[in-house]
Amino acid sequence: MMVTTDTFVPTDFKITVSELRSLMELRKSEAVAKIQTTYGDVVEICARLQTSPTLGICGTQTELALRQAAFGSNFIPPKKPLTFLELVWEALQDMTLCILEVAAIISLGLSFYQPAGGSIAACRPTDVGGEEEEAEADWIEGCAILLSVVCVVLVTAFNDWSKEKQFRGLQNRIEKEQMFTVIRQGQFMHVPVAELVVGDVAQIHYGDLLPADGLLLQGYDLKVDESSLTGESNHVKKSLTGDPMLLSGTHVMEGSGKMVITAVGVNSQTGIILTLLGAGEDQPEKNHSDKKHKKPGDSPRHSQGTVKKGSSASRNQIEDDKHSAKKRSTHPKEKSVLQAKLTRLALQIGKAGLAMSMITVIVLITYFLIQNFVIEKRTWTVQCTPVYVQYIVKFFIIGVTILVVAVPEGLPLAVTISLAYSVKKMMKDNNLVRHLDACETMGNATAICSDKTGTLTMNRMTVVQIFIGGAHYKVVPATELIHHALLNYLIEGISVNCAYTSKILPPEKEGALPRQIGNKTECALLGLLLELNQDYEAVRTKIPEEKLHKVYTFNSDRKSMSTVLKNPNGSYRLFSKGASEILLKKCTRILNATGQSGSFSKKDRENVINNVIERMASEGLRTICLALKDFPAGYSEPNWDEEDDIFKDLTCIAVVGIEDPVRPEVPDAIRKCQKAGIVVRMVTGDNINTARAIAAKCGIMRPGETFVCLEGSDFNRLIHGPDGEIQQELIDRIWPTLCVLARSSPADKYNLVAGIINSNITEQRQVVAVTGDGTNDGPALKKADVGFAMGIAGTDVAKEASDIILTDDNFSSIVKAVMWGRNVYDSISKFLQFQLTVNVVAVIVAFTGACITQNSPLKAVQMLWVNLIMDTFASLALATEKPTEALLERKPYGRNKPLISRMMLKNIVLHATYQLVVVFALVFAGEKFFDIENGRTAPLHSPPTQHYTIVFNTFVMMQICNEVNARKIHGERNVFSGIFRNAIFCCITLGTFIVQIVIVQIGGKPFSCAKLTLEQWLWSTFFGLGTLLWGQFIVYIPNRYLRFLRPLGEQPPEEEIIEEEEELYEEEIDYGEREMRRISQSSWCRGVNRVHTQYRVVNTFRTPPYELHTSNSNKTI
Repeated sequence: MMVTTDTFVPTDFKITVSELRSLMELRKSEAVAKIQTTYGDVVEICARLQTSPTLGICGTQTELALRQAAFGSNFIPPKKPLTFLELVWEALQDMTLCILEVAAIISLGLSFYQPAGGSIAACRPTDVGGEEEEAEADWIEGCAILLSVVCVVLVTAFNDWSKEKQFRGLQNRIEKEQMFTVIRQGQFMHVPVAELVVGDVAQIHYGDLLPADGLLLQGYDLKVDESSLTGESNHVKKSLTGDPMLLSGTHVMEGSGKMVITAVGVNSQTGIILTLLGAGEDQPEKNHSDKKHKKPGDSPRHSQGTVKKGSSASRNQIEDDKHSAKKRSTHPKEKSVLQAKLTRLALQIGKAGLAMSMITVIVLITYFLIQNFVIEKRTWTVQCTPVYVQYIVKFFIIGVTILVVAVPEGLPLAVTISLAYSVKKMMKDNNLVRHLDACETMGNATAICSDKTGTLTMNRMTVVQIFIGGAHYKVVPATELIHHALLNYLIEGISVNCAYTSKILPPEKEGALPRQIGNKTECALLGLLLELNQDYEAVRTKIPEEKLHKVYTFNSDRKSMSTVLKNPNGSYRLFSKGASEILLKKCTRILNATGQSGSFSKKDRENVINNVIERMASEGLRTICLALKDFPAGYSEPNWDEEDDIFKDLTCIAVVGIEDPVRPEVPDAIRKCQKAGIVVRMVTGDNINTARAIAAKCGIMRPGETFVCLEGSDFNRLIHGPDGEIQQELIDRIWPTLCVLARSSPADKYNLVAGIINSNITEQRQVVAVTGDGTNDGPALKKADVGFAMGIAGTDVAKEASDIILTDDNFSSIVKAVMWGRNVYDSISKFLQFQLTVNVVAVIVAFTGACITQNSPLKAVQMLWVNLIMDTFASLALATEKPTEALLERKPYGRNKPLISRMMLKNIVLHATYQLVVVFALVFAGEKFFDIENGRTAPLHSPPTQHYTIVFNTFVMMQICNEVNARKIHGERNVFSGIFRNAIFCCITLGTFIVQIVIVQIGGKPFSCAKLTLEQWLWSTFFGLGTLLWGQFIVYIPNRYLRFLRPLGEQPPEEEIIEEEEELYEEEIDYGEREMRRISQSSWCRGVNRVHTQYRVVNTFRTPPYELHTSNSNKTI
């Protein structure tokens, strides 16, 4: 009977928010005593919340709105994003731009100065003197520089704003996909986490991260990791009589159950702590400080709930939590190798640019002083001081402009754009990226340790063989062939010993396959019943979930799931299902063809294993044993916690062979990985014969190759030395040839991953990617260089520990991630090749011209335009190339590969040589070739000349054409290949060309340009196109003739290892246990981030974009 109706009002709630908050701050026996003395039991609390423990709430929009108004919504306000003006202000903080701004303002102010009683010409040196009207136009250059700085700042701010908008859009999309299972109107349904309300009855499963506070209604073997709140590493067992309190931000590590939600959003335990930390405020530190010094009773917001012991403890831990959150925010693997190399390279280039700019300024000022006061013997007068200062400021502007061009501030922009673009596109390829640097790291992957079920296979399971009643059926037999007594055991054992959330539904379309909801192995067993024309729902209706006496949920230690029923006569019956060879060892009896129990000797068991299980496994079938045990009446109730006694002397009902076909696209995807130099290994909990058969079908094991297949127990024995410790040299003997690890535990998986990563037997350090879906896969996912969690079958713990979530659970999506990772690396390399070529030419031209002619051929405004071309526009154009299959034809780069290869360095040096020859030829002989005025002898303040305009125009034309050359960095001859597939590149190239025409023909004095004739334009374009022809010539020059060129960026800076991790690495472990403890202690911070963290672009390499919640099936097998 439903408790709630559409007509109830807020006064119908007989319990307040403050009462619930106060209750949820109690723990264990104290909480149980409070519930019993104040409310009676949890059912009474449900009644006061106007909800039903079995049917839940109605869930109408009116009711949801009413509950949100009364108890709050499940949402914590995030911190407000920076406005566009704030981003502009941040962009203005750039030191070189600040210097340029100040110099331009001084120059602008001095340009209006007129010496008292004299002409300004009297203060100028004779060789740089100009006419009065020319001096009157001096203000134009100062204004033009300021305008250029404004343009650069606006473009930078817009880039930051658009990137943040893109990430927020991704965040909003993920938020909408965060789902949790609730019961409304008696029906199970998945609702967005943000729509959970107080009074909802929620289904909780192994692996869930709880999104709200609640009280336990029903639990089976339920254990929760509360270390993030209490610091206690041991899992807390939850029960109605021991500890019914379930808290937001904690993880369900074992079991399943139901809870009634009692607090959401800011009223939950997570919300209270976040509120104290200043969540949703503009000044979190200030708010935290203010609230920390208030008395508990000062604020009605924290009345009652905050004076309790639990709350004060939370407050005392806030500073530690905050500190530990910052400390945990950096994981060693989050230090991107590419980012580290780029940082070092940028610093080296910046230092060289600073040296060049300083030398330029010193040379210009020295020449000016010698010319003016030594050769012409002028005296420094008060009237001329501002004019002399103006000259010095202009020299200073030239130097700073050289620095602006030399400093590669476009590198971080190119990295961010490339990664952001890749993340957006990877979403379409079923890769949800949580850590941006995982994109690039995946391009360096040398090994992939993959799960079998759902990743390599379709996760569409069907029972195709069965051993029952002493007969092995190669196909599912007709119902008449199975004795009714035997059939009854099978029906009841499967119906009640599978999660009630697992079910088979009719197909959505006619002719399609039935829909499997929940755990796929259980769905296969339920499908077997349907194929035998049996109705499992009728059994479940007769024995509802509430009547199950005891449930032992599946975990990696048990490798089985069991359910206990209490019979009316006081006896008990246990049904169990699990890994066949493990469960059979516990069986001492077996049901015969008539359903009677007979003896099952060791010889009989070996016979079944050899002739049934191994034959099924050799065909790639997953084998599951079904068993039972009766506990007769008349004896005291067994101690259900003594599992060794409970799970012995079982009676075997049947052994089934479940087919999970290999995904048709997987063999081709694995071939591509192998061609790309990536070794694929299968790590599974399945039978070794099943795993070996599937590995052969997938192509993981290839004929003629040396390979090893091991079970987890054998692997664990081989890697431990005589002292019982794991030894790296023992692991090094195994992993190079290991291709299948079967019946593996999470610790085995972790030890394998850690062993491969820590190995030094290869020239390059191995870069390992790992897939996982279970809670206990967390340590291996975290340890791996790139962790892939399953989006469909994966638990929240696995997703939090991962770097990328496979939204389709498909191995072929990993191959796409490899392509995108290599594409990111290539995109940055392309940008580097282009930018460094521009850097070298622009700096040398400006420096040489300033030192020889005392006037840079490229003016300050022109160089700022060039800087805009090679930074913002080039990063957009070159960082948005799409990946191709050709990327998989190369071996992994490796962590120590030079950032600038010898091939790239050859391109940079020879292209720069061509451009320098052309530019210097035009500077020193251009006036004769074109029969125009000599720009070299023009005074510093004279109007623009066609001579230097041609130099500037030709220089830009060469950069536009060289941008096309930069699209290929591996010696490819066809630089136009696929150019029209990149619309961004085409638009930017065309746009740059059009703007260049406008600047030259219309820009005039602000851009120091004079109009050019058609003939001069054609010559400029011809010299630009020459870079394409020159590029073809460079391709033909063998690299062996250029061995004197030394690759750059070979060794990345040493990784920063936080203290906590150093302690972890000091011991050789047990790896899995230690890492699991570390993950559980930090899970709360990541869980909290799920609700409120806003990621800034500046921190994209350190902060995970966002966590994903999706509903997941009960992990029973």
